[in-house]
Amino acid sequence: MSRLLLVRHGITEFNSTRRFAGYWDGELNAEGLRQVEKLRDRLAKEKIDAIYCSDLKRAVVTAEIISSGRDVEIIICPELREINYGDAEGLTFEEIGQRYPELWESIINFSLELSFPGGESFKEFITRTSKFLDRLNKHSVEQTILIAAHGGPLRVLVCELLGIDQNHWRQFRFDNASLSIVETYPQRVILSLFNDTSHLKEAD
Repeated sequence: MSRLLLVRHGITEFNSTRRFAGYWDGELNAEGLRQVEKLRDRLAKEKIDAIYCSDLKRAVVTAEIISSGRDVEIIICPELREINYGDAEGLTFEEIGQRYPELWESIINFSLELSFPGGESFKEFITRTSKFLDRLNKHSVEQTILIAAHGGPLRVLVCELLGIDQNHWRQFRFDNASLSIVETYPQRVILSLFNDTSHLKEAD
């Protein structure tokens, strides 16, 4: 494979109000656009050979802003979508507790058996997302690949790449417009940067 730049999309209204945003296809808000512009500036001197992103707007726009001025095609990948929360889509955690107490309990006591009514099971989500890694086999170790996606899929990819059981999925956090770097080699994989948002602290 290669050097992977893992980027979570900028913030949205659902993120700022702490609502479950899975297949919801909303836009970045004004703050989210500013966040991604700062990330673009941070990566300005970075060589990027390929860009992959989720097909949801918040990830696509993130990829488009970062790629502006570069002659690099953005490859849209449905397998990088966030998990389908089904009936819980758009709800806060408190609202889920009120309407679907059994689901709320399952989220609290997380396991790979978790399934969202009307949406995906966690195992289906892992299987779907993990298929994305097949796309990277054509790239050499000298190439740098940017992946713009969502917190859930990025957690799955990091676990898969590092050989960590997906039961530990919830122990990773990807903040909006964060940058993580995974370096892959034939014999090993190194997580060299994780959930870095230092670029967001710089003054406008």
